[in-house]
Amino acid sequence: MAEHTIDAGAGVTLAAVDEGEGMPVVLLHGLTASRRYVVMGSSALQRGGHRVVAYDARGHGSSSPAPAPDAYRYEDLTADLEVVLDALGIERTVLAGVSMGAHTCLALALQTPERVAGLVAITPAFDPVEYDDPERLANWDALSDALRTGGIEGFAEAFGVRRIPEQWRETVGRALRQRMAVHEHLDAVADALRAVPRSAPLHDLHALEEIECPAIVVGSRDEADPGHPLEVAERYAELLPRARLVVEAEGQSPLAWQGGRVSKLIAEVAAQA
Repeated sequence: MAEHTIDAGAGVTLAAVDEGEGMPVVLLHGLTASRRYVVMGSSALQRGGHRVVAYDARGHGSSSPAPAPDAYRYEDLTADLEVVLDALGIERTVLAGVSMGAHTCLALALQTPERVAGLVAITPAFDPVEYDDPERLANWDALSDALRTGGIEGFAEAFGVRRIPEQWRETVGRALRQRMAVHEHLDAVADALRAVPRSAPLHDLHALEEIECPAIVVGSRDEADPGHPLEVAERYAELLPRARLVVEAEGQSPLAWQGGRVSKLIAEVAAQA
């Protein structure tokens, strides 16, 4: 495994890992996560003959903070993705992203489709109808404030781990605390919690109809993951011309939490590409 520190400009450096050979796959994590939380440590893609690149978004993990508190917009995140591709000599790739990472992948596919061979959008949540809703933004701001003033435990409390159904509560709480513990700059994550929800990766979901590469949308059922509504994933899969929706069976843990199964879906898209 090769580790890289990539200069994204304006003082931002991105921590990345690059492993394996073959058709490249680039993994993008979600808001408050890190590069470890896309395929959850699975090495199935590398074993299956793929070059796998994963990196920490600006302000997350081991990457440096943005130069300003509001510089976590999707235009910033998409520009960072292009910088990573250029720095590692990747002309065309399969992209797989979770939530914020999924939105970034889709933004790049719309902006420079020639660079995207296939897409796996895992639990997308962006809805242009609701993204500027005051109540929604207030909830994100509360999470930001809780992280800044109360650290990881304050964030977990504000996140509402205790309100998660008992079946998933322990798993969600443990995973949340583990993923937050890898961040070197918690204040930067707090900034991102305010900035990302105020940014739009696309202004109309019908723009998805322009993305012609093969795609899979991974949804999750609302009981375990209410922050990523299944109906949004269904809508994305409906609008992407070459996509299909995959979701766990009723009562099972979310497919998005199962790195081995997600890796198989990414490999499936890579084979189509």
